[in-house]
Amino acid sequence: MSSTVHSNWCGGKDHGFFNQSRRNFLSVGFLSTLGISLNEVLALESKSTFPVKAKSVINIFLPGGMAHQESWDPKIYAPIEYRGPLGSIPTVIPGVHFSENMPMTAKIADKITVVRSMTHGEAAHERGTHNMMTGYKPSPAVTYPSFGSVVSHELGVRNNIPPYILIPSLPTEFAGTGYLSKMYSGFSLNADPAQAGYKVQDLSFPAGVDSKRFTTRKSMLETVNDHFSSANSDDRLNASDSFYQKAYNLIGSDSAKAAFDIETEPAALRDIYGRNAAGQRLLLARRLVEAGTRFVTVTYGGWDMHDNIASGIKNQLPNFDQAYAALIKDLEQRGMLDETLVMVTSEFGRTPKINATAGRDHWPSVYSIALAGGGIKKGYVHGSSDSVGAQPDNDPLTVENLSATVYSLMGIDPDKRLMTPDARPVSIVYNGHVEKDLLS
Repeated sequence: MSSTVHSNWCGGKDHGFFNQSRRNFLSVGFLSTLGISLNEVLALESKSTFPVKAKSVINIFLPGGMAHQESWDPKIYAPIEYRGPLGSIPTVIPGVHFSENMPMTAKIADKITVVRSMTHGEAAHERGTHNMMTGYKPSPAVTYPSFGSVVSHELGVRNNIPPYILIPSLPTEFAGTGYLSKMYSGFSLNADPAQAGYKVQDLSFPAGVDSKRFTTRKSMLETVNDHFSSANSDDRLNASDSFYQKAYNLIGSDSAKAAFDIETEPAALRDIYGRNAAGQRLLLARRLVEAGTRFVTVTYGGWDMHDNIASGIKNQLPNFDQAYAALIKDLEQRGMLDETLVMVTSEFGRTPKINATAGRDHWPSVYSIALAGGGIKKGYVHGSSDSVGAQPDNDPLTVENLSATVYSLMGIDPDKRLMTPDARPVSIVYNGHVEKDLLS
């Protein structure tokens, strides 16, 4: 085993028990001399000292690599070949500009934090997405779980509604459970709330089944499950059992089912969000966290704009701008913003210089994300990129530090270690720390 992989599995941090090295401490012989097991050690380490600031997270993922220059970090004084074809507008924060296609977000900039110094080293879509969905660099040794699956594992179900929901569906395999049990998978809607006739599958009784017959079927299934569970401990069986139980709880809870019914929202509010994919997905996300969901991943658009970036941005950013601003204001008016963390992320940014086809290519060295609510500062810009948007100029934010910050705000210790199926302990976050400058 390489030293890198070993430190990754073991958390990369010495907690100081009896001044022993982590390798010695985790050895079977050393543990046995203390009369304790590895699981007991991990349980001792699992007690979080982080107060819960964010009861829920809405993670808005913009796949393809959103250009920071055409969104959160316009280079208004750079030469045209770097500045690009679009203009900018001032925000309510003095001296801070956003893209000309973000007028509504510019008006609520005093309620959010923009990070202009996000950075990592992965220029391929799959690897960049892995970073932003798991908080880890891809590794051949371990398949890492997504943020939502870790949150589901650590915090569980609230109000009979799935703790981890995907709108409209699983955006990538990296939004899955990794080494955790499949029972911590996200609940995928497999439907777009912006479409006419939108309906989430399997939230109602099948045709010909009433509540009495439903209860009888549930009792019969529980009897069969008890028999098989006593003879098998396979993860697939346990996950299937868990899925059935969660499905029964969801179908049997009128309030939980109602959370998915976007038609009950006032028409005027649906119009404010926008009658489009961005607007209705974010409105549904608000309904779900309001009902008790802990982590919602919303995917919107396609931002891989190698060609004609001006047209691509104009086609997609205005709808996002409207929906995002509406979400922040809606959460604030309902008294939910301070306890709901809203993230806007993408796998990387775009090249500093406009290319020969009037677009921008992949660029992970520096890009922008946005955070709001859930213990995050308001009206703050963290870090900066250089004059042409090529490198962090100050206060770079790594994927690991972002991850540690998000988990800590939910009351989850990022240094806590979880067990893989082959009994190896893996830190929730490896080599990351809470970025205190982001906190309110």
